[in-house]
Amino acid sequence: MRVLDVMMGTPYHCRPETNLGAATELMWIGNCGFLPVVSEEGRVIGVITDRDICMALGTRGLPSGEVTVAEGMSKNVYFCAPEDDVHVALRAMREGHVRRLPVITNAGELVGVISIDELLLRAEPLTLGRAPELSSEEVIRTLQAINARQLPQAVAAKSVAA
Repeated sequence: MRVLDVMMGTPYHCRPETNLGAATELMWIGNCGFLPVVSEEGRVIGVITDRDICMALGTRGLPSGEVTVAEGMSKNVYFCAPEDDVHVALRAMREGHVRRLPVITNAGELVGVISIDELLLRAEPLTLGRAPELSSEEVIRTLQAINARQLPQAVAAKSVAA
């Protein structure tokens, strides 16, 4: 099974200078929590999630119209190509601890988005005598790897003098 067979085509996306209010509106309209960030030349240069937007706004104390996507986006982009096997996408998700990937052509053009949810909906259980093209066990292992988080280091509490 190829990424092309599972991905959502014509994804919503934004530019780095888009403000976070407009990016949030795009997510609302598109019913998504992830936007690829595309340069003037049409190349994917980052991604922003609904969580990124929340953190960017929560740490700045500014209205959403005054903070740009560039200020909250991740520039470390994990991606796959439309002709890739879905197992390549699952590996990228595991490595990046991400649930969604932009799908990019060899020329760098954004053509879709693939999510762990879409893969889970296509997965089949392992059965005796037949190995599915995409097993639900493999998708579950990927989801477990994505969610495996390192616990933050304990920070010594500062005492306040009375």
